[in-house]
Amino acid sequence: MYEVRVEREFSSGHYLRNYRGKCENPHGHNYKVQITLRGETLDVSGLLLDFKDLKHVMRPVIDRLDHQMLNDLEPFTEINPSAENLAKYFYDETKSQLHELTKGRVTVKDCTIYETDTTTATYYE
Repeated sequence: MYEVRVEREFSSGHYLRNYRGKCENPHGHNYKVQITLRGETLDVSGLLLDFKDLKHVMRPVIDRLDHQMLNDLEPFTEINPSAENLAKYFYDETKSQLHELTKGRVTVKDCTIYETDTTTATYYE
């Protein structure tokens, strides 16, 4: 089994609903998102997936969230924009695009959101 991983950064604001504490107030983070892919076979170039292709898959999601108030964007108008929910959102968005790109040869292993350098949330199936 092979794995590749890419990290990207974005900045967004959010607040948590149904939460008691400082995070119920609007505030921002400089997030880092880390996506790990896995697969059993390499392509004809000897790559699981070119890093630039994974960055290309991630770009529309990051562009949609960067410098935005997450609570104003779907699906976060309904669900809390917690690190956990952001990790699942990136996982799902990457998974659907990747399946088309690689015809199922490469899958998403997991997605980790760094809310700070020392606090993370990971989603995987």
